[in-house]
Amino acid sequence: MRKLAITVPTIAAAEKLLGIAYTNSERKQMLDNIGGQIELATRRRTYKMPHSVAPATRFDPRLPDWKPVRAGPFRPVKLVRSPLPERDDDIAYAPVTALATWIKARRLSSTRLTQIYLDRIARIGPKLECFAKVTAKLALAQAKRADREIAARKYRGPLHGIPWGAKDILDTAGITTGWGAEPYRNRVPETDARVVSMLADAGAVMLGKTTVGAIAYGDIWYGGVTRNPFNIEEGSSGSSAGSATATAAGLVGFSIGTETLGSIVAPSVRCGATGLRPTFGRVSRTGAMPLCWSLDKIGPICRTVGDTALVLDAINGYDRTDPSSIAAPFAYNSRASIEGLRLGYFPADYKLDGIEELDRTVLEVAKRLGLRLVPLKRPDLPYDSLMSVLFAEASASFEELVLENLDDALTWQEPGAWPNTMRKSRFLSAIDHVQLDRLRRQTMQMMDEAFKSVEAMIGPALVGPMLIITNYTGHPCLTLRTGFRLSPSRSRVSLVRSRLDQGKVKKKDAKHSIPHAICVWGRLFDEGTILNIGGALEKSFGVWDQRPPVG
Repeated sequence: MRKLAITVPTIAAAEKLLGIAYTNSERKQMLDNIGGQIELATRRRTYKMPHSVAPATRFDPRLPDWKPVRAGPFRPVKLVRSPLPERDDDIAYAPVTALATWIKARRLSSTRLTQIYLDRIARIGPKLECFAKVTAKLALAQAKRADREIAARKYRGPLHGIPWGAKDILDTAGITTGWGAEPYRNRVPETDARVVSMLADAGAVMLGKTTVGAIAYGDIWYGGVTRNPFNIEEGSSGSSAGSATATAAGLVGFSIGTETLGSIVAPSVRCGATGLRPTFGRVSRTGAMPLCWSLDKIGPICRTVGDTALVLDAINGYDRTDPSSIAAPFAYNSRASIEGLRLGYFPADYKLDGIEELDRTVLEVAKRLGLRLVPLKRPDLPYDSLMSVLFAEASASFEELVLENLDDALTWQEPGAWPNTMRKSRFLSAIDHVQLDRLRRQTMQMMDEAFKSVEAMIGPALVGPMLIITNYTGHPCLTLRTGFRLSPSRSRVSLVRSRLDQGKVKKKDAKHSIPHAICVWGRLFDEGTILNIGGALEKSFGVWDQRPPVG
């Protein structure tokens, strides 16, 4: 690399990119050794870091005085004992709690269920562009094995024989895992991701790889745009776009998504799926594409709250190969009463643009269920600024895209897309990054204090700062459908304004009936409580089983 002559005007120009100002004498003093600083940085860039190498520092959501919630038994929702439907479509849309009952009782074979889903994927999948790869041969082989084992009374549990979809940033041995991005579309890993092997051990049947927005952002991937099954004129948001779409459209029994900042929540909202983002560190990320080491999380996307509990139980567990993995039991008693539990909410969030009447109605429903609503206040901190942590980590993980000009190969090239964001991120200040880490700790302390007065929190899904706050603090989040509203087709999500923006819409042009959702947030490693609350809300809303028009 040719050495550039650094001059006083060069430094002055760079100051504008960093939002700082020095005097001319200060700039002259820098000329003595700033070249050496640049040389150290460029020398390090010549070493191409393997994606599997995590930073030496690791994020831990637990503050020093953190005490775990008392672990109880795992008692999931009782499996639904209902007659096997005659129509294949009715079987396809059934929750895992029903599918597991029919399979265990051998009224429904895993092979037949798998074929039902494969037929639906062939018929409906192309309209939705939600599968990057269908693994029909593997799925049928796994299904036949499940049937043999169940016939021999070797039942592995409620996911035995249940077909599922894997987000295409989860490694699958010998099967393309392209991360949704053109530079990696022919990438074939040699081993399975930890969650993939855990689900195989549980007897689940992998139907294929669900689409992911390129480099885990948005719904645009190298094969097209993943569609919302309730309105195929719009994308399904992202980045677990294919997982949410396939689940909501009845193409899988359940799916696995990942979230760095909204990638389980946002597509679950748009597609009307039920998404569970577990506590940071609960589920191993080994074999998953690393985007942001201090933010990435893996969780289930299902049709019902009860289903998410069954899947989380299967993928929960400590993994020494993931530096951020934390050993924590998953306690969930579906029979536990929620009456009297303190449910916090932030009144300020209900005064923001984007709030719907359905959001306010949820509070009334919660009261009727016996929950004690507790209004909360939070300090006025610059939570949006934390977004730069995501930008810095993602740009470090995918440094080669910019340095080797591979970013030009990505389809999405708008201001809010990864290529532009990663280029700009080269100008982020390391000092600011350290200060953001301190702000993050303040945010963790704020949430820790708030949870001393409540057992859970509730609020609008994508309005206000809670999406950013809880992703950076590592708290679990349950997203579930509350009803339907009319809306025009929405624009895709964007980080161009340094926040997750769902796009502005004009209500007078509303013509599509789309799902609406809320979020319930829990204490660290206390998914059980929010699942209990979510299950009661789901039953009260009575809308989880309304199907999209795609079939």
